[in-house]
Amino acid sequence: MSDSHLFVDTNILVYAHDADAGDKHVRAKENVREAWGSSLPPSVSVQVLQELYVNLVRKGATRQSARAVVEDYLRWDVIANDTTLVAEGMRLAERFKLSLWDALIIAAARRAGARTVWSEDLNDDQEYDGVQVVNPL
Repeated sequence: MSDSHLFVDTNILVYAHDADAGDKHVRAKENVREAWGSSLPPSVSVQVLQELYVNLVRKGATRQSARAVVEDYLRWDVIANDTTLVAEGMRLAERFKLSLWDALIIAAARRAGARTVWSEDLNDDQEYDGVQVVNPL
């Protein structure tokens, strides 16, 4: 992993916990393990944690086990959703022609000071206002 601060999108975390995801599970699990070992905790947003919980339950996890997974990630740097983040997300959505949900990821990464976002949803190697998207899968 690079020395720059990292923001992790939902899909990477879901794959890391979804044993049915095949090779993506293996790669995501290794990437997340590496992120846990970083000297600077990675960042996620409240949105990412909400989406993680919903997706884990939808894939068959119990609510209790999904909650336990999300509670582990609360030890990372968690960026709160607030009115300023929503406004920034809407501005980024318009500027870069993104969905609001993807733009909120970029806005949260920027707030965290992350220079890299691990995501499968956003365009690999795309740069958004100083935030570089990397698909680690």
